[in-house]
This record gives sequence, C-alpha cells and structure tokens, in this order.
Amino acid sequence: MIETLKNTRNLPDSALQELLESPSAALAQELKDTAREVCLKVKGPEVLIRALIEWSNVCRNDCLYCGIRRSRADVPRYSLSPEEILQCCGAAWRDGVPTFVLQGGENPAAAEGLVPIVRTIRERFPSAAITLSLGELPFELYAALKEAGANRYLLRHETANPEHYARLHPAGMRLETRLACIRELKRLGYETGMGMMVGSPGQTTRNLIEDLRLMQEIGPHMIGIGPFIPQDGTPFENCPAGSAETTLRLIAIMRLMFPDANIPATTALATLLPGGKQAGIQAGANVIMNVYTPLKERKKYDLYKGKTDV
Repeated sequence: MIETLKNTRNLPDSALQELLESPSAALAQELKDTAREVCLKVKGPEVLIRALIEWSNVCRNDCLYCGIRRSRADVPRYSLSPEEILQCCGAAWRDGVPTFVLQGGENPAAAEGLVPIVRTIRERFPSAAITLSLGELPFELYAALKEAGANRYLLRHETANPEHYARLHPAGMRLETRLACIRELKRLGYETGMGMMVGSPGQTTRNLIEDLRLMQEIGPHMIGIGPFIPQDGTPFENCPAGSAETTLRLIAIMRLMFPDANIPATTALATLLPGGKQAGIQAGANVIMNVYTPLKERKKYDLYKGKTDV
C-alpha cells in the first residue's frame, strides 16, 4: 500500500475518497507515516518556524464564518503602527526566525500603507522572507508590494466549489475573483499559497477532492489548511467544528501530492486538538507559525472560538 500512497497525485477520486473517509485506523496511520517519510526525504528534518504578525483586524468583508467579520460590532478594532510592526520583526529576528508573515483583514486602503513598511523591512532585514496574507487586493497593489520586497503571498481559496463558496461568503464575493487573484500572484512571481477550512458548513468529501484537483491545476508553493472552528457572533456559531482527523489526513495527502510545498501545522489544528501541531508534523507538515503579535492586541484577532497562540 505504501508505494500506492506515494503515487497519491495519480490516484482516482474514488481512492482519495477512501483515504478521507475510511474507518480503518491502520490505513490512516499508514497514510500519515508515508507522508512523514516523504516529507523527511524531500524537505529534511528541520521544522520551519514563521513569525506571524497579525497586523490588523479591520476587514471590509462579512464572511459568515469569520470572527473579525465586518458586522461584528463587539470586536475592538486595531491596526499596528509601522513602529510596532518593525518591533515585531526585530523580536522574531533576534529569536532566529527569518520569515515574517504579515496577516490581516482585507482592507485595500490600509494595505497601501504597508508598501513603505515592507520596503523598510526589506532594507533592515535583507535576507528575511516576507509573506503577506491580506486578502483580495487590486493587482497593481500586489505588484507594488512585490516591488517593495515581499516574497510570498498566502490567499486561501476556501473552497473550489462556487455554490459552497457562496454559502460561506456574502453576496458580492465570488470564487472566480479569488482565483483570479491567486493566478495574478503567481504571475507576478510570488511564492503563492492556497488552502481551505476543513469541515466548513455544507462541505462534502467531494468538495475536498475538488480542492485537491484545483490545487493540482494551479500548483501552490504553500498550502494552509485547518479545521473549521465556529465563533460566537457569527451566523455559523452553532455549527459543529471540523474534524481534526480529516485535517491530518488531508495534510498527509497534500504532502504526497505536493512533496515540495511548505505545509504548516496550523493554530486552528492546535486549538481543536491538544498536541495538534506535533500531530500535523507527524502527518507531513513542515512549518509552524509562532505568534509575534503584541500581547495587548492578540485577543482582538479573534478568528474562531478558543484560538490559541501556541
């Protein structure tokens, strides 16, 4: 079975469905062990550490699952100053973490202000990797941020199915717009990341397989997934959380499909599953995000219930 699993990228949909749904604990463990073996062979034993800087929780969107959605009036909003962002980068650099991930709500007007900040980060830390996760932006702003020194951009597609996408997002947001942004980021030369929530309301195994096929088509450099976790004050607050086990199986499948990709063991997985980051590494992930957001602002970046910083 191991050699079959190593050819996961060529498996038919029916075999992928079996890997995701099988009740066999032995098959699931073999899948994870094989993915870990491939990760060690291709990426090596080092687990890459990223410095996550949640620079702003101001967002123009009203996604139905998100704890910082625009209509949540109870969320205290913040945006870090340029000095605070640079202090976070400096703290990470002193800790030996050479990759900074600036993540925030979708806010194009504010994102324009990040162009000189990214340029300053590049000047102060010329060998650092600068990753952005700022949502859908005008293409010219993507280009300006790239010119300023950003290397990577993570834009999760959330789902490859247009009907499911519409269920998760307000009217006016379209999957085709999201995918156009991802393709433009690749065209501009960013190391580009995609990903989705596992177990989001209305999601089926068929949807997850569609996600895998879409990523095979586009070829992301990074893949970020985590289980759906409901948040109070959102339309999905009473929906069940996604499955940590399915998330781990997907991490393993993605490692086998995309052996060269960087795949994090996410904070959402660690929130849902004690020891989740280590479990993700054992299933084929090779990246961990450490939060460097200032302590006074961390609880305000409240994407889902119980969000952990470790």
